[in-house]
Amino acid sequence: MLFEHFTRHILDVNGIPIHFVMGGQGFPLLLLHGYPQTHVMWHKIAPLFAQQFTVIAPDLRGYGDSYKPLDNGDHSNYSKRVMASDQVNLMSMLGFKKFYLVGHDRGARVAHRLTLDYPKKVKKLALLDIVPTDDVFRLADQEMATAYYHWFFLIQPHPFPETLIGANPHYFLEHCLKSWGRDFTAFTPEALAEYQRCFQDPMMIHGTCSDYRAAATIDLEHDQSIGQQKIECPLLVLWGKQGFLAKKYHVLELWQQRAINVTAKAINCGHFLAEEAPHETYQAIQQFLEKN
Repeated sequence: MLFEHFTRHILDVNGIPIHFVMGGQGFPLLLLHGYPQTHVMWHKIAPLFAQQFTVIAPDLRGYGDSYKPLDNGDHSNYSKRVMASDQVNLMSMLGFKKFYLVGHDRGARVAHRLTLDYPKKVKKLALLDIVPTDDVFRLADQEMATAYYHWFFLIQPHPFPETLIGANPHYFLEHCLKSWGRDFTAFTPEALAEYQRCFQDPMMIHGTCSDYRAAATIDLEHDQSIGQQKIECPLLVLWGKQGFLAKKYHVLELWQQRAINVTAKAINCGHFLAEEAPHETYQAIQQFLEKN
């Protein structure tokens, strides 16, 4: 059973229902998932964190069992700024004024924006397998476009990508998991069934496309508006040693330009660190959070 000792909740946040699981006790730790997944991606390591922390693992707006609003046209209701606001307000409603924050993939982009917009809220930040969004576009070339083809496919106007993905959502989902990861057996049958259940919802397909559309438009405007603002809290950056990020980017150097205090480590896996290499990923984050 996934998240056996966690409780499930839905709270109205920013006018929409946000679904999350919560467990453990101690200082709060917020875990934000990536694409094309849900909070379930944390199921291997959340129980370990719950031994020391109060763990909150939500589904981002547009994903899982959280609400999936229609894109409002300029994609602002799927901007990382709005998605970050969802999470800050959720934590406030739970009584947490400050927290640790860990994000993977799209959740890491939400976490990056959250930490810039609410620097006093985040005590420590860990970002898994990303470089900054504007750097991805700025450094784009044939190699990047081939590996990150979905960045350009998902941002096409509605309903083009939604229609194609919706024709066979299970195939598209599994293609993403297999091609970005290096060990498909890392996805347990229970987790894979949850990803399949959620991804067959046309509104999740739409919401996730809208997330990417925002990344190519309004999110870049927000990134440009901050000037030289840097992440103030300690930052841990992890990435998959066998993944595209390790091959293409000087990950540590790019984040050193965005944060004051950066620690970095490559994990021996593909893109899906928390499922492909849960023990090593947990240890790296745990040691970072425990460090004074």
